[in-house]
Amino acid sequence: MKTVEVVLVLLSLLWCYSVSVPSAHGQGRKESKHPGTTSSFISRTGSSVVLPIHGNVYPRGFYHVVLYIGQPPKPYFLDPDTGSDLTWLQCDAPCVRCTKAPHPLYRPSNERVVCKDPICASLHPPGQHKCDIPEQCDYEVEYEDGGSSLGVLVKDNLTLNFIDGIRLSSRLAFGCGYDQLPGASSHPTDGVLGLGRGKSSITSQLHQQGLIRNVIGHCLSSRGGGFLFFGDDVFDPSRIIWTQMSSDYLKYYSPGLAEIVLSGKATGLRNLRVVFDSGSSYTYLSSQAYQFFLDSVMKELSGRQMREALDDWTLPVCFKGEKPFKNMREVAKLFKPIALSFASDSGKTKAAAQFDISPEAYLVISIFQCKIRS
Repeated sequence: MKTVEVVLVLLSLLWCYSVSVPSAHGQGRKESKHPGTTSSFISRTGSSVVLPIHGNVYPRGFYHVVLYIGQPPKPYFLDPDTGSDLTWLQCDAPCVRCTKAPHPLYRPSNERVVCKDPICASLHPPGQHKCDIPEQCDYEVEYEDGGSSLGVLVKDNLTLNFIDGIRLSSRLAFGCGYDQLPGASSHPTDGVLGLGRGKSSITSQLHQQGLIRNVIGHCLSSRGGGFLFFGDDVFDPSRIIWTQMSSDYLKYYSPGLAEIVLSGKATGLRNLRVVFDSGSSYTYLSSQAYQFFLDSVMKELSGRQMREALDDWTLPVCFKGEKPFKNMREVAKLFKPIALSFASDSGKTKAAAQFDISPEAYLVISIFQCKIRS
C-alpha cells in the first residue's frame, strides 16, 4: 500500500493589491461611442470589470482568466501579467510554431493595426520603430523565462461584463501570435493578458476609451483562485493602504524601496526594489534577502518538532513535523508574519505603507509520497 506524508513547503506570496496609474486624460467622465455596446452613447468612466481568476501556486503553479474575444465571442484562457504590456493570442495566421493550448487557435479579424498607430510605436524602443510594411504592425515580445511571441497587431471585439450590469463589447488592439517559443515556466494557456503601464495594455486602452478609471488590482486566495478587477469602484478606498508607484520604473508597477519587517520588528534589510509582477507564479527575493529570511525561519523553528525534508523536491526548502499536517492552521502558528515596509515620500511626514504577509501567504502544504509498500 502507499503511505502519504504531508510536508510543509516554503513558497511564494499570495496577496491582494491594487494600483492606480496617472493619466494625462484626467479622471472626469466623458461620453464615448463604442461599437457593440448596449447603447450608442453611454458614460462609462468609473464603472469596473471583475474577472474570476482560476488556478493556484501549488500544485498547478499558474493562474489564468477567461476572456471572450471575437464575433461571435469565444473563450480564451490568458495568463494575467502586470509585468508586460501587450496582450496576445496564439493565432491561426497560419501558425508557424504554437504551443499546446486549451482552445483552438484564434482566427484573426480582417482589421490590422497599421504601423503608424501610436500603440504600435509604444511597442518599440525610441528610435527603433521602423515601418517597412506600413499597413501592419509587427511585434516581438520576450520574457524573462526565455519564452517569446512573434506576430502582428489586430483589432477585434473584447466582451466584458461590468459590475453595474452592462455587457459591453469594445474593439481593442492585441497581438496575433503566429510564432511562439515556450519559456522555462510556460503554462498551458491561449496567450497572455498584458496589464502593464504602456499604451498597448488592455487597461490603458479601456481607460483611453473612457470605459474605466486606470486602476487595476487582484486578490489571490490561499485556497486557490481569486479575482482580477479593472476600475476603482470595486472596493472601499478608505479600507485600502495606498502608496505611490515609483517614477523610476515607468514600465513596471513598483512602490519603490522596501525594508523587510519580521514579526513586527525592523530587520535592517532595506533598500530592496520591489516590482509587482502577476506573471510570475512565485515571489523572488535577492540572494541576500532570501538567505536572511530563510535563516530567520530556521531560527524560529529551532527547538520545535520540525525538521527539514531533504527528500521532498517540491521546492528547494521543505519542512515536516512528527505527524502529517491536516490543514494550514496547524502550520501557520509555527511561523511568524513578515511585511514589506515601503519608504515614505523622501522623508516627508507621510507614514510609510506596510504590506503585511501572513504565514498562510508564504506557505503551502504539499502531498509527498515518502514510501510505497506492496
